Amino acid sequence: MQPAAPPPLNVPALLRRYNLRPSRGLGQNFLRDEKTLQQIVRFAGISSGDAVLEVGPGLGSLTRYLALAARTVTAVELDRGLFPALEATLAPYHNVRLVEGDILELIPASLVDGAAYLVVANIPYYITSAILRHLLESEPRPRRITLTVQAEVADRICAVPGDLSLLALGVQVYGKPEALMHIPAGSFFPPPKVDSALVGIEIHPQPLILASQMKAFFHLARAGFGQKRKTLRNSLSTAMPRPVVESALAAAGIDPQRRAETLSIDEWRNVTDAFSTASRG
Repeated sequence: MQPAAPPPLNVPALLRRYNLRPSRGLGQNFLRDEKTLQQIVRFAGISSGDAVLEVGPGLGSLTRYLALAARTVTAVELDRGLFPALEATLAPYHNVRLVEGDILELIPASLVDGAAYLVVANIPYYITSAILRHLLESEPRPRRITLTVQAEVADRICAVPGDLSLLALGVQVYGKPEALMHIPAGSFFPPPKVDSALVGIEIHPQPLILASQMKAFFHLARAGFGQKRKTLRNSLSTAMPRPVVESALAAAGIDPQRRAETLSIDEWRNVTDAFSTASRG
């Protein structure tokens, strides 16, 4: 029988007990504010029948609350050195499975019991983009992703046309992001140099770009954002001959003087269609 509520976890004391030091190289900043941990689980919208995948459980601070809310929790941890402390923390929670490994080398859906799984995690910030891409490009994709990320990165992910980035475009093709809450640096041990934010991504039933066009879409987007200060006429000319660029932009109804960050996903889709037609012609 699982406990009704987890007791507060004294992160510094737990680290001392197991002779552990947070690794800067692995981006280890352990979330320890109990109220914030509870709010993350609430915002994640977990039901008692859900299967949850957690990336980087660390010392199990968040995992405990996930275990109380979900049917099963699979927690993937890269740092084998944390396992003695992690296993001790999670001993009362019998619906948690610990997996040692690098999430970027694993197939996310193969780790969980159930196709419509959720991802909830306080991830290492230095691989935020890589983890998001890995989760969003996997099959089947999670139903919802709830992640703690740097506040600045949260703003980028949730940006709208006029201030879009390649990261925002890459996320919003697959789902609708929303900034859910601000998390001050003092909520972590050791505290990072910047504040954080919780981002929720509700995954679309199907990506907004056809699978057959996804490669061309991102090829053009990378070219466009690769030289962000340049106009589309100039930046896209690094990917295609200028006459093709001008013809395709005209066919898509896009002013060649515009810049990449101003285009919506629908406009990028129109540009991709136009480039495909121009290339065939």
